[in-house]
Amino acid sequence: MRDERDQGLQRQLDALDAKLANGARLAGWKVGLTSGASRDAMGAGFRPFGHILAERVFASGATLSLAEFKSIGVENEVCFTMGAELAGEVSAAAAKAAVASVAAGFEINEPRLSADASMAARLADNLSQWGIVAGAERPLEGIDLDGLEVTLARDGVPQARVPARGHIDDHFASIAALAAQLGRFGRRLEPGQRVITGAFGRQRVTAPSRWSGDFGVALGTVEVVFA
Repeated sequence: MRDERDQGLQRQLDALDAKLANGARLAGWKVGLTSGASRDAMGAGFRPFGHILAERVFASGATLSLAEFKSIGVENEVCFTMGAELAGEVSAAAAKAAVASVAAGFEINEPRLSADASMAARLADNLSQWGIVAGAERPLEGIDLDGLEVTLARDGVPQARVPARGHIDDHFASIAALAAQLGRFGRRLEPGQRVITGAFGRQRVTAPSRWSGDFGVALGTVEVVFA
């Protein structure tokens, strides 16, 4: 299984390098399989990465066209901005020290594979990552991330309310795992890059709608509109 997983991640990075060679810009990374029923789905402790392109990073309130997508979903996630380089095997404390700020966020997912796609194919396909929407950045100091409770709403109607505690891995342990996984492929986290660390709740988007994620007083609210 290790070979299959490594092959999938290497194929993803090869595709990323081709995008960068054609003018795309790398904005950051996602850490996968860190929360809820998806945790450990590809093996105990395995935390794969996905990449985020700069042209698909949006500010809260952005409007996206449903016509661009064959299938689309939203997930509320905490979005970190790196303040320092992070490479290889590091502690969760070192990962936390390397973070500059934090924001409420959405991951926009675009399922592109059939349900029976292989593990390697899913990793090569960037774990269905399409883009992110990020709210206002806030200093990390004093924010209790484990105490967050996030409400995902569609057109003002709550669809899910998910507490962090017991649902999602420690965010800084996830960032440390990301640094270690990237390091195995000769990559690293760079200052200014965004990192998302796992889903609080997820919903499919099937019609024009306004979605919001309320992260409470700690991080505020993030919104995205599909038209």
